[in-house]
Amino acid sequence: MSADPAGRAGYLDHPPRMGFFTDTSICIGCKACEVACKEWNAVPEDGLSLSGMSYDNTVGLGASTWRHVAFIEQPVTAVADAAEGVRWLMSSDVCKHCTESACLDVCPTGALFRTEFGTVVVQDDVCNGCGYCVGACPFGVIARREEDGQAHKCTLCYDRLGAGMEPACAKACPTESIQFGPLDELRERAALRVADLRAAGQDQAQLYLNDPGDGIGGAGAFFLLLDEPEVYGLPPDPVVTTRDLPSIWKHVGLAAAGLAATGVALALGRRPR
Repeated sequence: MSADPAGRAGYLDHPPRMGFFTDTSICIGCKACEVACKEWNAVPEDGLSLSGMSYDNTVGLGASTWRHVAFIEQPVTAVADAAEGVRWLMSSDVCKHCTESACLDVCPTGALFRTEFGTVVVQDDVCNGCGYCVGACPFGVIARREEDGQAHKCTLCYDRLGAGMEPACAKACPTESIQFGPLDELRERAALRVADLRAAGQDQAQLYLNDPGDGIGGAGAFFLLLDEPEVYGLPPDPVVTTRDLPSIWKHVGLAAAGLAATGVALALGRRPR
């Protein structure tokens, strides 16, 4: 798998791959990122009623939720006085901008494309609403909007990047839980942060989707988690859903060739002598 998705897409001279590092250990659940994303990208309002999932009113990522702040309450026992309590885990989720992007692989119109920054963007005026990308995403990020029938997701503020600006969500985050920059620099920063947390006793601190050798070739948006990915509603070992397509088509081709050869042999065997 190539660590340079922009180069593989044909950009011979391109800027460094840009992305997000979301440090959930300092997320305060303020939802400033959700609001900033909606305001800048003109994303429609998607519900203001309580969902029954703690203080989470947006529930998950979708066509009208490009940033989603998860609120996770865990019963814990305080070490000092053995009193029962609750630990809050908060995390701002977003499209992963995968190195190996199944949504790109299955799009029949070219509505999804790889940018010079290595990110993945949907072109609204090209999308025909087929929905192939929806089922292909291993994270359930992309979805179709009922109002227009088209697929929508985070663009990593492609228009802002082109103007030398950081994405709206990172700009609005008051604690710098959402950090933006060249992906290689973010990975170095994240490794140091995990080491600091573990030294402070946070033994479960771990990085998620930062490994270029994983099932999606690493992500353009990765996370520091304080528990297992499943706790945050994230798949533990995601794999690009189109990974096996080449071998599948190869076997289909061999099967078709075999059937054709059998048909020819049968036809020749029945020819009158």
